[in-house]
Amino acid sequence: MLEAAIRVADAGGVQALSMRKVAAELGVEAMSLYHHVANKDEILDGVIDALVAKIDLPEAQAHWKDAMRARAASARSVLTAHPWALGLMESRNNPGPAIPAHHNAVLGALRNGGFSVVMSAHAFSVIDAYIYGFALQEANLPFNSPEEFDQAIDDLDIEEMVESAPYLVELVTEHVLQPGYSFADEFDFGLDLILDALERQLGS
Repeated sequence: MLEAAIRVADAGGVQALSMRKVAAELGVEAMSLYHHVANKDEILDGVIDALVAKIDLPEAQAHWKDAMRARAASARSVLTAHPWALGLMESRNNPGPAIPAHHNAVLGALRNGGFSVVMSAHAFSVIDAYIYGFALQEANLPFNSPEEFDQAIDDLDIEEMVESAPYLVELVTEHVLQPGYSFADEFDFGLDLILDALERQLGS
């Protein structure tokens, strides 16, 4: 049922998620779902827990930076595949078992890496803020494919912008339009800045 609910949300966003549509996706009557869940909120709780379960847990023996980097990449991958879940990941009042298990594993990796309880909280917060923020920015880009990206660039009147926005033109022509450019590559750069800064805090 939860995978069916995820498919419904993937197709139409979280606003499309209803008992009726989930039942239709499963090929059953909506009333039959009430044998398993009380209402839509329980489906949402289960769906978010199922998505969190798809995020790779930090490996117990890994260095904390490697663990945080791998977990961040996995979380971003899940959020990119299901952008409608961005506003729901931390909003549910009745989390299933995957959410506390995930949080515990992240905190465990940080604590085992030498972080204090307070610094673990700081690190967890700033890393998640970056992951969610980047995923939200990525989800709201005005293009979803290389073809749409090329069209968006073509729609810019570069020559007219030279005087009004010279630094933007510089960025577009000398960086964005270069072979191999991908906005997604910015994720690793920003994440490394955060992890390096946390490492300096840990050393101090």
